[in-house]
Amino acid sequence: MTGATSMAVPPPDGTKLESWEHRLDRILDVIPYFALAVSVALNTFVDGEPADQRLGTLAIAVAAAGWMLWMVTLHPAWTIRPGLMGAYYVGLVIFSAVLVLRSPLFGFFAFTGYIHALRLLPSGWRYVGVVATSVIAATSQTGGPPRPGGVGITAYLIVVAFNMLIASAMSFVSQMTYQQSQLRKQMIGELEDGNRRLEDMMAENAGLHVQLLAQAREAGVADERQRMAREIHDTLAQGLTGIITQLEAATRMRHDSDTWHRHLDQARALARESLTEARRTVQALRPEPLDDAHLPDAVAEMAKRWSETAGIQVDVETTGDPRPLLPDIEVALYRVAQEALANVGRHAQATRVGLTLSYLDDVVLLDVRDDGVGFAPDAARQVRAARAGHGYGLAAMAQRLRRVAGGLEIESSPGEGTAISASVPAVAAEGYG
Repeated sequence: MTGATSMAVPPPDGTKLESWEHRLDRILDVIPYFALAVSVALNTFVDGEPADQRLGTLAIAVAAAGWMLWMVTLHPAWTIRPGLMGAYYVGLVIFSAVLVLRSPLFGFFAFTGYIHALRLLPSGWRYVGVVATSVIAATSQTGGPPRPGGVGITAYLIVVAFNMLIASAMSFVSQMTYQQSQLRKQMIGELEDGNRRLEDMMAENAGLHVQLLAQAREAGVADERQRMAREIHDTLAQGLTGIITQLEAATRMRHDSDTWHRHLDQARALARESLTEARRTVQALRPEPLDDAHLPDAVAEMAKRWSETAGIQVDVETTGDPRPLLPDIEVALYRVAQEALANVGRHAQATRVGLTLSYLDDVVLLDVRDDGVGFAPDAARQVRAARAGHGYGLAAMAQRLRRVAGGLEIESSPGEGTAISASVPAVAAEGYG
């Protein structure tokens, strides 16, 4: 369903196989008439049979040809009817026996009995036909019925046995050839069915591939929208909020020149920082502080700037052995710390915040605790807060952490402050170990 390519298995050349079998059938259809014609010619020009007997023999030969023509050649559909073919074969044996008794030279035609026994009779009766034909062939080969006496009958039986042996070998070879032919047909049919199924699957997979590409594009667009929403909330929205706060403070302190200038300077710094972050957001780059410092230092510097802007004391502590993490993990922790402090400034009414970054063996923890008013983090209140525009920050933090296989826990109660704990896997950056 991705871009995998499948190839159909080419079957054996069934056209050549069918063509060869068709030619063989045509040859076997002609042989009986050819053998009968040869026998009539030999009887006419070699045997020296009297004219009146020759005409009678010719009439029987013509009748035999008509029998084969009507029962087999002109009605090929009859050849699959076992009872009718049994009757046909009895008639053929009678014609062969009569002709051989009139002239041993019709032994050429008697050979036809083997062909028709193997082609037309059911497997159980096939050997009976072979025995009957062997007896007629032996009569032709010995010049007529066996002579009285032990030697003549023994010689006759030996010839019959020899013919049966040859015919049985021919029957075995014919049966094996037929089975192989059927096996080839079955194999070709199975391969053709398999190729058809494979082609259908390939067509279906092509359709699924197109559908998956469309879904991937839609998912990519949605993911990019979510990323932009998170980044705007974490950077521009917070920056604008800080700028407004500083400008309002400057307005209140317009009679105090030093304080007024300090608030304006902070507003300008926030505006420049927000503009820089906006550009980096569009380019999907890491936050600028993480380019110039390790995560603990970047978080500490960000917390210091926030403390100066919000007027709330922040205590930053790092425990464990700090080490570079995968960029996505460091960005997630940095943004969660940033959003957690922003939430404290907007809602907590706190006077003090503690921020701890803990490096453990397999996880890294970020804990943000404040002494503010707290809240009851039940589902109903969170839904109301989200509808009122105050719940996006928590949702954004949880979503960021899920993208890096992390998690978010919140503990709070009215009047007792709030504790936010984020955990991420401690996956080291490439080249660090």
